[in-house]
Parts: sequence; structure tokens; C-alpha cells
Amino acid sequence: MQPDDFFVSQPGGWSHWPLNIKLLEELRFGPLADHADLEVAVALTRLLIDDFLAKGTRGGERMDDQGVVLAIKGHRSVVERLGLEPPQWPFRHFSGFYDYWIANDMKGSWQARRECIEHLLGPTRDALEQLQEIEYESRFKKGPAGHFKNLIFAADGPKPKIVLRDAVNNRVEIVENAEYCLIYDRPLPPGGLAWRQLVAWWIEDQNLGVDEATAADLLYRRLFASLASDPERLVMQTYCARYAEPDGFELPALVPQVYLHYDPYTRKSAKHSGALARERMDFLLLTPDRSRIVIEVDGIQHYAVQAAPREGEKFPRWFASTQLYSDMVAEDRRLRLDGYEVFRFGGKELEAAGARQMLTEFFSVLLDRHQRPIL
Repeated sequence: MQPDDFFVSQPGGWSHWPLNIKLLEELRFGPLADHADLEVAVALTRLLIDDFLAKGTRGGERMDDQGVVLAIKGHRSVVERLGLEPPQWPFRHFSGFYDYWIANDMKGSWQARRECIEHLLGPTRDALEQLQEIEYESRFKKGPAGHFKNLIFAADGPKPKIVLRDAVNNRVEIVENAEYCLIYDRPLPPGGLAWRQLVAWWIEDQNLGVDEATAADLLYRRLFASLASDPERLVMQTYCARYAEPDGFELPALVPQVYLHYDPYTRKSAKHSGALARERMDFLLLTPDRSRIVIEVDGIQHYAVQAAPREGEKFPRWFASTQLYSDMVAEDRRLRLDGYEVFRFGGKELEAAGARQMLTEFFSVLLDRHQRPIL
């Protein structure tokens, strides 16, 4: 949930959106049906901070006095339901804030007004942030401790053979074809794996004496070389074009051809060492909200088998395979139970006109959905 969600969207730009009075009043009588109290409290705290800072400095606040009264009442209710102490307001609305800063010698100082709002709402913001951290940790608290290899990916040659050498610390070893793989050997960052972090690892791993932009280009080319089909290349090209946008290096890295993903939040220690089943994912995103998103591009080999060629045949014959389909959906279930989100694209779908635009819109919605709320 975002601060904008407390307004009713209308044409003409956000400054013309009226406040959603009904939504704010509902907060006083219990949690919303489609948003958790913590999510609501974070967004409403941000709205109050933004609007009061605007009122106290350059202007441009979006609420009026009546709206502020309702927002403060709704905020108090949702904060108390979370077991937190609500802010103790010395005023009820913008007019009262103006009188307050006049009476307390803040007339000529924007900084003093900023500090006033920070004093009022800062402790609540910090407490909500702590609750968010507790919630995130509780969702992913199971998993082994110790240093381990997290990602084996982007093989541009024969598949790796992987064994588990240390079941306590999840130390893995590639015993064959390691030279064709990339191995991200740093602990998985708590907020997912951003493109900038992957580039920083690449610079160190390859001992590159180049700037970040040059290293990013080299890494992209290496990842792209691991792809085996035009539909996969289209997915990679469409997503990675976002890296060139402002703050694009902070986006989650799109990791291709992941043969093994050791996740400290979901992987349970095995009872023995030995050969591991290889889990190759076409693409993996580790997002700021700690979601693990798998993107699969399904060619015909995912659901059909090729018949033995007949003499004189120009084109191969394929037959639908219920076994291949069953294996695929069973693997999807297993991944979802392990906490992954799985999205599949048909190869034919990605060869159609408009496929790039479809992917662009898909990634926009996906990334927006998996942003971690920031106070």
C-alpha cells in the first residue's frame, strides 16, 4: 500500500485526487479487508510525514484540515491495533500546526518545522520499521547458518555436476564442468540481489580494473551467452533494458540459467552428502521483499516428445506427452511450497508480435508488486 492509495484516482494529476474519506473512516472500526494493519500504518505514516513537511516548508500538501483530522484518527486506531503508542499530537490539523509553529518560535525556520514533525512521527516510523523487520524474519527464519554458495548459474557449456560436501554449512562443490559456470559466493543480501551487487561481485570475482558501467556491460554479455533460445534472449533483453534507467542498478538482478539456488531462508540441511538433484531455472529474481521469483520459458520440449524421423521427412514430428506435463506441474508445486513464485511463458507466445511490449508491462507490474515498503 502506498500514500496515493488514500486518495481517489481521477484524471488531471495526483494533486487533484480527493481524499478517500470512507477508507480513512473504516480504519477506526477495524482492519481493512485487503490490506494488513502494518501495511496501512506504514503508508499512512508516510502520508502524514509528507503532508506536514510540505505544509511547513514549500507547500503542496494534499490534504485539508478536515482530511488531516480523519487521517490522524485513522492513524491512531491502526497504530494502537499494532500494540504501539500513537503520536501525541499538540495540534489537530494544518491550521493548528501553523499556530503551533508561530507560538514556538518556528516562524522563520523550515528546519525547525521539519524537526518538529520528526519528533512527532519519527518514533512511530521507526517502531513500524522494526515490526516490518520482525515480520520479514519470521517469514524466513528457518534455514541453516554458516557460509555457503548461494547461486550457481549462467553455464555456457556442459551442465555442472554438484555435490554437497558439508551438510551443516551447506558447502557445495562442483566436481565436473565448473569452468562453464558462474558462482555467486557471497551471503545472500537480506534485501534480495540487486544488479549493482551482482556487478560488484563480478568485478571482484574477475579481478577487473574497470569502472562499474564497463563491468556491467561485460557481465551482461556473459549472462546473455548462456541463453539457448530467442524467446529467452527476448526476456533478458527486455528486462535488462531497465538497468539503463535512473536507479536501474538498484533493480533486482535477473539471473539466468540457475542450476542451484541455496537460499538461507528455505533450504533445510540434508542428512547426508552426495549428488544433488539439479534444479535448473530459466531465470531467477530475488526481490527487495525477499520473494523468490522463477520465470520459465517453455519450448515444445517441455510438453512434447519428438518422434523418430522417417525417411524423407523435412520437419520433425512432435507428440504431446502427459508425462512431461505432469513432471512440469509437479515441479511447479514443489517450488511454490518452498516459497517461490513461478511464472511461465510459452515460447510461441514470445515469438508473437507485441511480445516485447507484453514483457515490458509484465515486469512493470511484477517489480511494483515486489517492492519493499520504505518509510
